[in-house]
This record gives sequence, structure tokens and C-alpha cells, in this order.
Amino acid sequence: MTLDDQSAWALLRQLDDPDHMEFPRGYDHATVRARFDQLAARLDQRFQGTCSVDRYVQDASHHGTITIPQTATVSGEHITVTVSNFGNLTAVTLGNPGSYDADEERELFQAPDRHRIDGALEVLGYVAISEHLLWTRYDGVSDLVSSYPPKHPPTWWTRFFDYL
Repeated sequence: MTLDDQSAWALLRQLDDPDHMEFPRGYDHATVRARFDQLAARLDQRFQGTCSVDRYVQDASHHGTITIPQTATVSGEHITVTVSNFGNLTAVTLGNPGSYDADEERELFQAPDRHRIDGALEVLGYVAISEHLLWTRYDGVSDLVSSYPPKHPPTWWTRFFDYL
């Protein structure tokens, strides 16, 4: 399921816990890993067994990344699915995260690719957050801002989908 901006902001702020930066209170790594592996298998099946998976993430607010190669997409570009450690959040990006602005992505990210990915996410209960919303400067409740220089402040992407 993809959330509209208002619902996405409400969810991001709800999940933003100042005491838990890498993963939320009550985080169960085995459960999160099992569902992530199911997502990887579903995407591999939907894109003819060609996805690469990064399961070896540490010191981060995200669990892992699945990359669908451009040779398997209608969009003609690889697609990156990043899974957060928080609230079943995912970010689906055309190319690498930050490669395209919102208008370019709307034009270039083909519906057949999006539908195959959205179907796999929905079956497993993942919630897709717009990548472009996540590039907004972080203004949440944690002390994350103090760890970054003022010229390069953290974003909501940093908070939920990046290395810390």
C-alpha cells in the first residue's frame, strides 16, 4: 500500500522515537528477516529470478535492499526497494535513491513495474512511502540533527532508510 502525503507524514512522526534510532522498541530481527526474505522471493519471481539482495546491513535504520535489474524492468532502469526497520516501511525508487525527481519518476517509472512491486508489498503488509517526501529535512523528535553538520542536515530518508 502506498500512502498519500498526509498519512505518510502522520506515520513517520508516529514511528519517530528519540530513544530508538536503528530499530523500534520490541524489534524482532528474525521476524523482520523472514518477511524481508519473502519479499525478495516474491520480487525475484515477479521479475524472473534476477533480483540482487543486500541482507548485510548494520548500524542503519533500514533492514535491507532489493535491486531489480534494468534488464527485468519495463521502465528500462533498475529499481531499488529499501525496507526500513520501522513500521513495515518501504521506499521504492527508480534507479538509486535520489536519482530522479518526482516528475521524472512519474514519467519514467512504468505502471507494469509499479504494479508488480506494489502487489508483492501489499501481500506482505508493507507500506510504501514516497521517496520524494523522505528527502525533506528531518525535523523530528530525536537528536539526529546534532550528529550532522548544518550544511548537510539529515533527512527523513536518513531517519528511516539509511546508515546512521
